[in-house]
Amino acid sequence: MRDQDWVLYTEALARVFSPFEESFATGFAEHIRAAVDREGLQLAFAAQTDEAWNVSHLLDQIKIPTLVLHNRTNRFLSTQVGQRIAARISDARFRLIDDVTYAAVPRLIAEFVSETSETEPAATTLPSGTAIILFADIADSTALTERLGDAAFRAKARDLDAALRATIREHSGIPIEGKLLGDGVLAVFTSARQAIEAALACARSGDDAGLPLHLGLHAGDVIREENNVYGGAVNIASRISGLSAPSEVLVSDTVRSLARTSAGVEFEDRGEQSLKGVGEPVRVWAVAQDD
Repeated sequence: MRDQDWVLYTEALARVFSPFEESFATGFAEHIRAAVDREGLQLAFAAQTDEAWNVSHLLDQIKIPTLVLHNRTNRFLSTQVGQRIAARISDARFRLIDDVTYAAVPRLIAEFVSETSETEPAATTLPSGTAIILFADIADSTALTERLGDAAFRAKARDLDAALRATIREHSGIPIEGKLLGDGVLAVFTSARQAIEAALACARSGDDAGLPLHLGLHAGDVIREENNVYGGAVNIASRISGLSAPSEVLVSDTVRSLARTSAGVEFEDRGEQSLKGVGEPVRVWAVAQDD
């Protein structure tokens, strides 16, 4: 069709992208014809290969606040694609829109520019010293793998990993890129309140994906080495995570003390718990969630 009738082709192409908006599709078709000629578009489509168009290896070089918009009505790219892009950018905001005409985009951009110009840049380097540590791990991943099949589970887990990392960055946390955690995600925060808010948001993402999470928080000194953090506090956060029920957020007494006047949540005492590899029992609290 592109070779035989350029006008008809552009109108058909525009309607694929905006099937329910007649006037918008007509205007979009006119825009296509004004922006590129037939030969140029043909060359562009011919060049669409993973090797030529994949810039994912460059995303971590972006060091400024970035707005990633993804249209839920997109027929060609799933929501997870947008989430993965946002997860690879250190200070990205991910927003879903339901708008085939993209009329809301100028407002969203203006709000984003106004918000980011009035706030301090998000942290992009790992801290040494005291930090709030979040550990999230998929609950009963072995059973889920057996039920879903390895390929399907791994695909869902990758998409959830991207969503969790984007959520952590939205709450001013830093997801650890260098540590191999199996089905888990490790992150550090400078604020106990933001860490708790991030953990609750991660729990919701896990539930939405059908992959409930164990979530644990602890505060303590960490040692930075390249893209990893180490130390006893990291191990305690991991052990606390293992004690939690699926979708439950457990925090150490240290985190609870730091956050109880600012987090806007209540805590349920779960008593002192013996943690593997930790000499003394640790008092643990559950973050109470609204029904």
